[in-house]
Amino acid sequence: MTYINTATAVRRAARAGLTVAAVLLLAAAAPAPTGPSTGDHLFLMVTKGDGRSGDTRGTLLLCDPPQGHGRAAEACAQLAAVGGDIGSLPAAVGVYCTMLYAPVTAQASGEWNGRPVEYRQTFSNGCVMAARTGAVFALES
Repeated sequence: MTYINTATAVRRAARAGLTVAAVLLLAAAAPAPTGPSTGDHLFLMVTKGDGRSGDTRGTLLLCDPPQGHGRAAEACAQLAAVGGDIGSLPAAVGVYCTMLYAPVTAQASGEWNGRPVEYRQTFSNGCVMAARTGAVFALES
């Protein structure tokens, strides 16, 4: 069975600048620990805007079995193909994005194949983020 250490998830969310209410909501939604972690899991967040006051969305992606994300199976398959290294995801072919500056920051923390994963990248807009990260940060699906 896969689980997330709720205390760790809450600390990471707080460090990322989520409000206390959002942190408590995420903590309440996390499954209770039942044993050692054996599955791949990532806490994913996308923040729109330049500052800490931007619109932040987050979810817990579990990959054993895929759940917790609108496109969990696709995101888990893409991550499995690159060994959990989000920075190594292949860029989408044939996708053209506008040069509109509407920054989004994608963040992930968790564990993949027993190794810790930490990722943070700011993209010029959501289209560029989607073209570089595939289904992983498609949190609004």
